[in-house]
Amino acid sequence: MKVAFLDRDGTIIQDYEDELWKDITEPVFINGSIEGLKKIKQKGYEIIIITNQYLIDEKIISIQRYKDFTNKFLKRIEDNGIEILDIFYCPHSRHRNCNCMKPKEGLIKMTLEKYSEIDLKDCFIVGDSLCDVELGEKLGIKTFGIGLGKREGKTIIIDSLKDVIRYI
Repeated sequence: MKVAFLDRDGTIIQDYEDELWKDITEPVFINGSIEGLKKIKQKGYEIIIITNQYLIDEKIISIQRYKDFTNKFLKRIEDNGIEILDIFYCPHSRHRNCNCMKPKEGLIKMTLEKYSEIDLKDCFIVGDSLCDVELGEKLGIKTFGIGLGKREGKTIIIDSLKDVIRYI
């Protein structure tokens, strides 16, 4: 199975400073992200969201708030005719040193346990932070960094999710 591993905040939807997330109740989709998701699906990729959500453990948002927000996020995506295969998230504090917070490989290992038919050589990852890029490079898969400027290595720097289609 070919999979596009996508970060959520700053990649598909608007990201905010940590403290501002207390007041955010509706996802704001980044210009072109819905189009990008559609094109990724048209190319035969399943979409799995992998996201660090340390705001939960750090008591900025509750787990219920995260779930409500995620349900709104998924509804908007489904309303646009796009199916997301799954979402894996790390709820742990940045200081906890867990194995699932990107750039560690725990979220990817969870996906491989649940979906054994995934072949990483046919996958790619897209994110807007160094942790996403580091994870992709560690895995040895095609890696896209949104708005990260010039970078050493094999990461392809793009302006938005819709730009991925030129490279897959």
